[in-house]
Amino acid sequence: MLRARTRQESDLEAMKELINTIVQKTGISQEDAQKTVQVVLGFLKTKMPAPFAAQLDSFLSGSGLPQQTGDFLKSKVGEVVGAKA
Repeated sequence: MLRARTRQESDLEAMKELINTIVQKTGISQEDAQKTVQVVLGFLKTKMPAPFAAQLDSFLSGSGLPQQTGDFLKSKVGEVVGAKA
């Protein structure tokens, strides 16, 4: 029987997709890409209003991130990575 993916599974998949995109576009290792994402998200948290920073914390802990925020972050990171490629 098939089951619907949970929000946590969807967020984890989005994080993996982002890391894989960075690996493909930059040629760095999976481990370095994961560290890069953590550094970038940590930096963004210091620059965002508290409610958005809290959503990033939820995303990093795997407890969920609203789809719009996840899509926004992926698009912005994609723009930065794409500009370097």
